[in-house]
Amino acid sequence: MVLTVVLALFAALSNAAASVLQRRAAAQDENRAGAVHTVVRSLLRLVRDRYWVGGAALLALTTVLQAAALAVGSLAVVQPLMASELLFTLMVGSVVFHRRPDLRTWLAFVALAVGLALFLGAAAPSAGHDTATPGRWGWAGLALFAVVTALASIGSLVRGAPRAALFGSASAVAFGGTAGLLKEVTGRLPQGVGVVLTQWPPYATAVVGMISFLLLQSALRAGTLAASQPALTLGDALTSVALGWALFGEQIALGLRVLPELIGVALIGLGSVGLARAPSVHGAWDTVPAARDGPGPGSRAQERRGS
Repeated sequence: MVLTVVLALFAALSNAAASVLQRRAAAQDENRAGAVHTVVRSLLRLVRDRYWVGGAALLALTTVLQAAALAVGSLAVVQPLMASELLFTLMVGSVVFHRRPDLRTWLAFVALAVGLALFLGAAAPSAGHDTATPGRWGWAGLALFAVVTALASIGSLVRGAPRAALFGSASAVAFGGTAGLLKEVTGRLPQGVGVVLTQWPPYATAVVGMISFLLLQSALRAGTLAASQPALTLGDALTSVALGWALFGEQIALGLRVLPELIGVALIGLGSVGLARAPSVHGAWDTVPAARDGPGPGSRAQERRGS
C-alpha cells in the first residue's frame, strides 16, 4: 500500500509539472481553435519549444509511474491519489510563471482536493480483480466514447474558461479510460509480455492515450490551468472510480460513511464555485510570461503594473 501511494504521488507531481510546462508553451496559441487538426499543426511548432518537450518527457515519466502504481494497487486508489497534482500544479506553476495565484484560487483548489480526498477516504475503494470482467470492456468503451465526444463537441462551441473546462473534462474521461486500460495491461503481464503484445489492450491503451493527449493540448490552449486543471484532475479520478467498479469489481463503502462522502462532495462543489469566481480564471496568472523569453527588467515592471 505504501509503495502504491508513493508511486501515485510521484506520478501526480510529474503530471502537474508536465501540465505547467506544456501550458507555458501552449499559452501563445490559446486564441486558436481547439479542433484536433489544429492541435496537430500546433504540435509541429511546439516540438521545437524546450518547455513543451520537457512537458512531453514528464508525461512519459508519468505514464511509467502510473503503470507501476497500477501494477501494485487498485484503479480506484491510484487515480484519486493523483488528485494531489492540483496543489503540485499551483506550486510548480508559481515558479514557472513567476506569479502567485490569489488567495481565492488557493482556497478553491484546497477545497477541491480536500473534498475529493475526504470522499474517497470515506468511500474506501476495495481491491478488485487484476483484469476486467469478460465482455464489459465493449460497453465501457462505447460509454467513454459517447461522453468524450459530447464534451469535446460542446467545448468546440464556446470560448475561454468554459472551453478549457470542457476540453479538460473530455481529456479527464479519456485519461480515466487510459488508466483503466493500463490496469488491464498490467493485470495480464503474468501471462508473459509476448502473449500480452498479441492481445488488444496495449494497442487500445496507445490509441486512447494519444486521444487523451490531443484533448489535453486543446484544454491547455483554450484557457488557463485554473480553468482546465480541476476538471482534468477530478474528472480523471471520478471516471477511474466508476471504471474500477464497473470493470474490475472494486467497491466503495456506504452506510454510515455516506455522511463524510456527502461532505466531500459539498467541498468539491464549493471549490468549483470558488474557482469559477476566482480572478485567476480570468486574470490568467499562467499567461503573462508566455509572451516573453526571459524575466527582463521591462517585463517585471509590466507585470507589476498588470497585477
